[in-house]
Amino acid sequence: MERSKQPVKQAQSKQRLKQATPKQRTQKPVPVSARDTALELLTVCRRQNAWADAAFNARLKRVPMSDADAALCGRLLYGVTQNRILLDFYLNAFCTQKVSHMQEPLADILRLGAYQILFLDRVPDHAAVDEAVKQAIRAGRKAASGMVNAVLRRLSREKASLPPIPDAATRYSHPRWLVERVRALLGAEETERFLSENNRIPPLTVQVNPERASAEALLAELSENGVDAARHSWIPDCLELSGSGAVTRLASFRAGKFYVQDAAARLVTDIAGITSGASVLDVCAAPGGKTFGAALRVGESGSVLACDVNANKLPRIRDGAERLGLSARIRTEQADAREFHPDWEAKFDVVLADAPCSGLGIIRKKPDVRYRDPEPLSALPGLQYAILENASRYVAPGGTLVYSTCTVLPEENEGVTDRFLSGHPDFRRVPFDDAPGQVTDTPGQVTLWPQRDHTDGFYICRMGKA
Repeated sequence: MERSKQPVKQAQSKQRLKQATPKQRTQKPVPVSARDTALELLTVCRRQNAWADAAFNARLKRVPMSDADAALCGRLLYGVTQNRILLDFYLNAFCTQKVSHMQEPLADILRLGAYQILFLDRVPDHAAVDEAVKQAIRAGRKAASGMVNAVLRRLSREKASLPPIPDAATRYSHPRWLVERVRALLGAEETERFLSENNRIPPLTVQVNPERASAEALLAELSENGVDAARHSWIPDCLELSGSGAVTRLASFRAGKFYVQDAAARLVTDIAGITSGASVLDVCAAPGGKTFGAALRVGESGSVLACDVNANKLPRIRDGAERLGLSARIRTEQADAREFHPDWEAKFDVVLADAPCSGLGIIRKKPDVRYRDPEPLSALPGLQYAILENASRYVAPGGTLVYSTCTVLPEENEGVTDRFLSGHPDFRRVPFDDAPGQVTDTPGQVTLWPQRDHTDGFYICRMGKA
């Protein structure tokens, strides 16, 4: 039945196009408002429990924006998400009703306005207030537009004498449970540095593909294209970009001269000690950075098998491998890292297990991670242990097993590897004698912190099999 309707729909569409005037057929699309798009995305994230970065990138693919509008939209989206607790604290001082109890989308309209007033020097306060009022009217909340106007105008007038912030959790918009947990690990002073670092805008970190370019040549090419780029402070062939816009538009990206990956994640393949000709298994491979790093190290005589439980993520790895010129060394396969594959038993020189985790080491890049419900996180160490134990079965005698996460919580890190090693005497931690720069292991494992190491928060443990 559906097939018979399709030609009719196509004919009707063609007829409507013929009937349209030349002006209608050539009319440019209505410009997309950065503020309205940010409001829309905040609503999507709340209703669908979506990640802000994923929602933003998906929106840009559907409805392209100018670089300037995309930059403003992203800044508003991430800024409001990053500072939500603090924004609500200030707004609640001027509202008769708590912001969190307001009907959609009034709370987010107020937060967007407050963020511009308090954090964006280039946006005049009156413009932020005016746009917020217009947003309320467009959203069908005309009756509340007066309240929006009054609250934001008062915030603007009194921003030099706002109520004192009660604690670090409010100042840096982190949930109290997380602040208390980190304070128990680091102490009060360094915890504040950690929280502050999470609220900074991190640079975009990329890894040079040495088979396509040198770091020097890539730095020069990026500079010629108006991109500010600098070497990472202590990791070789790792660059930090700013002002790049969408990197996929850069000729150097399309030519496969670099791939996007944080410095900490890059260290996984450095620490693994992968050599030319090795066979490598990456059991949780998406989005592919560690797979690419491993493929560069095994050379043309080696191989990498990249697996992920989600088959929809594998094309991205294959596309990246082709762009980087690494397709001949990389094979992808859909696989659950917890399920045993007998054909792979004891077949790989190196096995990488970058386990699913709480993500509490990458808050600076995914600000909404901080608002996760902590209750389900208690189940993660069990899942991580199951993945690590299964992955260990694929390591050949004399081979290497590397476990990593992008979190800083010991229960997901050394707690998992301690449990594993206590039940697997044929494995032992191997010191990082060949690790680059300032990595100091204890031994055979390290937790990187953004405020200390200029990387994401990350844990890496290298284990050797007898």
